[in-house]
This record gives sequence, C-alpha cells and structure tokens, in this order.
Amino acid sequence: MTRIDFYVLASENPDEIQNFACRLAEKAFRNGLKVLIAVDNGEQAKQVDELLWTFREDSFLPHAPQNLDQQAAIEVNSGEDPGQHHGLLINLCADTPGWFSQFDRLAEIVCQHPDSLARSRTRYSHFRDRGYPLQSHKIGN
Repeated sequence: MTRIDFYVLASENPDEIQNFACRLAEKAFRNGLKVLIAVDNGEQAKQVDELLWTFREDSFLPHAPQNLDQQAAIEVNSGEDPGQHHGLLINLCADTPGWFSQFDRLAEIVCQHPDSLARSRTRYSHFRDRGYPLQSHKIGN
C-alpha cells in the first residue's frame, strides 16, 4: 500500500511548493529512488524542468520529461500514463492522479496559503478514510 507523506511548509507562498519539490526529488534521488513529479500541464512541466536545473547552483539532478521508452532518474509528468514507475510520486497537481497507488510513496506538499491548506485537508481525510499509512512533516523556512 502506498505510503503518503504530507510536507507542510511554513511559507504562505505557493511558489515554495515547487522549490521544495526539487529539494525532495534531490533527496530521493540521492537515496536511490526513481522519482516522478506530476504536474497539471505542459507549462507547469517546463517551469519544474527549469527549476530542477536552477534551484541550487551546486546540484545536478538527471531529469527529463516522462518518456515511456527511456526512463530518467527524475521524470516530469503532465498527465501521461506513468508507466512502470514504482518509487516516489511528488504530486504538484491540483488533484491527486488516479494512478498514485502504483507508487511506493506519494508526497503531497502544502503551503500555508488557504487554498493549499483546504486541498490538503480534503486529501488527508480521503486517504485516512481509506486506510493509507500517513505521515506529516512540518518544514521550517
């Protein structure tokens, strides 16, 4: 069963969600996990792609748009079938993808913006009511 981690950021700025997603992807990559970052559309995929190159000067994260024929260590998905991914899904979508349970872990990142908080409460209740193992992590500035 998929383990679900909620990362609760101290910031109210929604832009911090993508920055933290890059940090989380880096940590997972360094720990040997394959990572899929799910986004809502191609524009958001381009933003995440660029941020993975620039979020830290001293970091290189091998990543690519998702390609079912050839997998990268970190892939960005904008609605496609996730294929055989089974590591970490970092969800940056407005909704949780229906195929999230194909992954060992799901990361939901929450900032203190009211919309983000409301979505996370709904998701947390949904997962809890279905018996998924949940963990919450408070992330300081």
